[in-house]
Amino acid sequence: MQRRIFSREYKLEAVKLVRERGVAVAQAARDLDVHENVLRKWVREYGDDPSQSFPGKGQMKPEQLEIERLRREVAKLKAERDILKKAAAYFARDGARPRRRGLPKDAGDRAVIMPNVLDRQFV
Repeated sequence: MQRRIFSREYKLEAVKLVRERGVAVAQAARDLDVHENVLRKWVREYGDDPSQSFPGKGQMKPEQLEIERLRREVAKLKAERDILKKAAAYFARDGARPRRRGLPKDAGDRAVIMPNVLDRQFV
């Protein structure tokens, strides 16, 4: 059985039936052919903030949009922090400095220069 979708106007009329006309929730639910708990939820949602009630499918309240944006930002910042932690740990290790190619500065006369093997011709 497919789930029924009710428009915002339908929900508002159902809530007005209960709140303004004084019809009992159980009776209104039977008349409208909706479950009693669904109608109670609509009345509760309308009571919290009538202007923001029933935003529609796929639409969030402004507070929910802000919370979602902040959650994405927190996740991004955590990922950046983790990358920086790993980089700091890598560069803080002893001996993690890249080896320089060439002669050490203090080698002086002790340095032996090896001939380049690739320059040789083999017979």
